Amino acid sequence: MEEKKLDTNSLIGFLLIGAILLYMLWQNQPTPEQLAAKEAQQEQIDKNAEADLGTEAIDSNQNIALAQQKSQIGDFAYSLELPSAKDDFTTFENDLLALKINNKGGAISEVKLKTFVNYDSIPVFLVKEGTARFNLNFSTADNRTLNTSDLYFEPSYSTNGNNTVLSMKLKVSEDQYLEYIYTLKPNDHMLGFSVRSQGLSGTFNSNQAANFEWDLKALRQDQSITFENRYTRLSYEYDGDKTSKLSQAGEDEEDLENVSWISYRQHFFSSILVPDSPLKKARISSFDLVDDETIDTVYTKRYNTKFPINYAAGELAYDMNFYFGPTYNKVLEKYNKNLEGSIPFGWGIFGWINKAVFSPLYAWLSSFLSYGIAIIVMTIMVKILLSFVQYKQFLSQAKMKILKPELDAIRQKHKKDKMKAQQETLALQNKAGASPISGCLPGLLQIPVFYSLFMFFPIAFELRQKPFLWVEDLSSYDTIAELPFNIPFYGDHISLFPILASIAIFFYMRMTTGQNMANQPVQEGMPDMAKMMKYMIYFSPLLMLFFFNNYASGLSLYYFVSNLISIGIMLVIKNYIIDEEKVLAKINVSKAKPKKQNRFQKKMAEIMEQAEKQKAAQERRKK
Repeated sequence: MEEKKLDTNSLIGFLLIGAILLYMLWQNQPTPEQLAAKEAQQEQIDKNAEADLGTEAIDSNQNIALAQQKSQIGDFAYSLELPSAKDDFTTFENDLLALKINNKGGAISEVKLKTFVNYDSIPVFLVKEGTARFNLNFSTADNRTLNTSDLYFEPSYSTNGNNTVLSMKLKVSEDQYLEYIYTLKPNDHMLGFSVRSQGLSGTFNSNQAANFEWDLKALRQDQSITFENRYTRLSYEYDGDKTSKLSQAGEDEEDLENVSWISYRQHFFSSILVPDSPLKKARISSFDLVDDETIDTVYTKRYNTKFPINYAAGELAYDMNFYFGPTYNKVLEKYNKNLEGSIPFGWGIFGWINKAVFSPLYAWLSSFLSYGIAIIVMTIMVKILLSFVQYKQFLSQAKMKILKPELDAIRQKHKKDKMKAQQETLALQNKAGASPISGCLPGLLQIPVFYSLFMFFPIAFELRQKPFLWVEDLSSYDTIAELPFNIPFYGDHISLFPILASIAIFFYMRMTTGQNMANQPVQEGMPDMAKMMKYMIYFSPLLMLFFFNNYASGLSLYYFVSNLISIGIMLVIKNYIIDEEKVLAKINVSKAKPKKQNRFQKKMAEIMEQAEKQKAAQERRKK
């Protein structure tokens, strides 16, 4: 085997390469002076983060990103060389709002409501870093498309009377720029916002409208994510005074015209876009972000709005406002923009009753009573007002009870002729003035009140975080016990007020439904009906128990008190007002008088008479 020898030329080559590498490393290492300068520069950058925005520096890593953007945006490269062109924020606040505006994009990156906290005693943020996108998209004369969210603005403050004004400028040069102007009044939830451009008519492609986009993920604020998400919704006003909304669940979108405002409602708080002049066109969308209500969810909905802004003489000029504050009609009404129309008072007559009656009534009561006592007092007032309805119902029940033996005799007499039995039954009820319909109609009058109050309590901002007895927050559920597991449709806790309300409903239904069934005459198929009604006596309170366990305790308190009062009114009417002997005497007098039939009764009699003739004809044909 031949012995391997070291190749002298190879050895020399490796040594030369190694020497070159060592020289390059030594040549490129920072000198002590450079290291000191770098440390000083870093210290200066850290200090400038808290200093005036006009003197802030750009760190070395960001220089690379800025250089890349500079090569892409051409005429707008000047904005990348501004001393404030870095990822920093400009603060902006008054007594009610604390805002942060990101220099990058000139956009609102944080909105904190100073006077409110959420269910976890943390300040309410309607916008936080990463939850909102605020962008103006436009085309340039050389067919490039730019997004302001990618570009850097230079901030500057000024005042206009008592108002604070923040200007964010995206500059091409000192006298050519795109400007966002934010105006904040003292002690106000409304933020003025204007888009302006100067000297850019030759830069914009004015044949294509600029497009404004506002995207927001709604942060959770309430204890019950189920309850909050049900009342978190996008609503809007269009064509002057018409209001509408997107779907509460799932995903929904719509193209709008002539839009006065767009509300991103987050139950008790709202972010509302209010343009100075109606938007000619807009596209809105909503997406439900709650996949599983049993886990700790951070967000409820995602909202998006896009609309075009047209050029005037080649420049941009558009004014709008943003409302950031409580979804409270007392606050919203002062802007005279019908913003309170974003509150779900209910449709039609239900909304009218809430806005005209219950909302001002409760506001007045709660001005001198505790919020829980105000609910009880308002409930008593409503029940007293509707007590005549219960009187009519019980009077009808008393008449049916007295007539029951005669009605049973009629059905026994005409066992084989149901049509004849029905005719005589109606005739007797008509003479006695004891039609079952007369007992139902007064009950229908309670439905608008019942539904209006059902809509009112969940959206009553006055109840938010107000305690009563063992309840910490009347706008949320009360908890007397935490469960180590989650029950579907019920939750992982036990609330006491829904239990009390369910018990009261059970006894109320047992008194009313049971009595109604006992007063009904015996007829075929009746046992099945009685069994179904008996099940309803138990099913309705159980449904109440499950449905309201995650609802506002103020609503459960109302139902509890309301049914207790109804039971009391029933007992008073039954035992002290309605005298069955007097009722019987009136029935006998009414039966003795010739009874004139109304149009409906005549029509029913004709129909039944015609049906009897047809039945008789069919029997003759069979024979």
